[in-house]
Amino acid sequence: MDGFELLRTFAEVAFQGSFSRAAGRLGISKASVSKHVAALEARFNVRLLNRSTRSVSLTDAGRLLQARCAPLMEMIEQTTSELQARGSHPSGRLLITAPHGMVQTAFPRLLGDFLTSHPDVLVDLKLSNRVIDLVEEGVDMALRFGRIGDENLIVRRLRRMGLTLCATPRYWARRGIPVHPDDMRKHDVLAYSVVPGPPQIAFEVDGRPYNVPVRGRMDANDASALIGAALADIGAVCVPELLAQPYVEGAHLVPVLQDFMPGDIWLYAAYAQRRQNSAALRALLAMLEVRMRDSVPSLAVLTGAAPAPPA
Repeated sequence: MDGFELLRTFAEVAFQGSFSRAAGRLGISKASVSKHVAALEARFNVRLLNRSTRSVSLTDAGRLLQARCAPLMEMIEQTTSELQARGSHPSGRLLITAPHGMVQTAFPRLLGDFLTSHPDVLVDLKLSNRVIDLVEEGVDMALRFGRIGDENLIVRRLRRMGLTLCATPRYWARRGIPVHPDDMRKHDVLAYSVVPGPPQIAFEVDGRPYNVPVRGRMDANDASALIGAALADIGAVCVPELLAQPYVEGAHLVPVLQDFMPGDIWLYAAYAQRRQNSAALRALLAMLEVRMRDSVPSLAVLTGAAPAPPA
């Protein structure tokens, strides 16, 4: 028998002064109440209650246990209530990780709207471009760009994002516009170095993955830095279209080889458990899905205005 249930039964008998009334409050039989108290007395090897056909009273040991377990039972009941509330009402702390580039989107605005809608929730946002172990680092949810590959994670696909390979008009005029993925072998590419190994660009040719090794004068683990370097005419950059779109719309960057870009790149939310997630996490996932639905692929994809590209 669970020790908590034994203590809970004893505490109710002590409070009610009756096995029958305690049984009614607990929703169990009088025989079960008597069995629980007897099991607790056997465990401590001491009598806790004096019993007669008409009344029940506490022994000295019973009064000691009642005094000690009363605050314990109150704490357990309060904790139980709070835990149940976490499952039904958005509250508590959420630890979220997202790529650095998300701060250039309206994602911070979305988090602000989420916190306004759910005042009992606290958010701890960690920006990182590395792929972390959600369980090991205690992360509730990770926003990620890319192909979905980790079978140990539960994934909520938020939006198919795609990649954009682009450079300034001056760079393409100087080096020539590529017409096939292999043409990028002779170009300077500003490489995204999150993925280990030699730099390469992921294409699709005839519906199949086609990776092209590239060389360049700069690599970085943050797409924002690569875009900034590309705007200085020193090379081409391949980044999520979410980040490149305002610069493309303003003609500061010109995309190429669009027909060869992979179609299985997503912005997705990853989390470690399918069941018993907190109400706060469920509410945030629901808001992300609503904001993504039928939205345009730009920096305003989550809502709000995108920052203007440089003049």
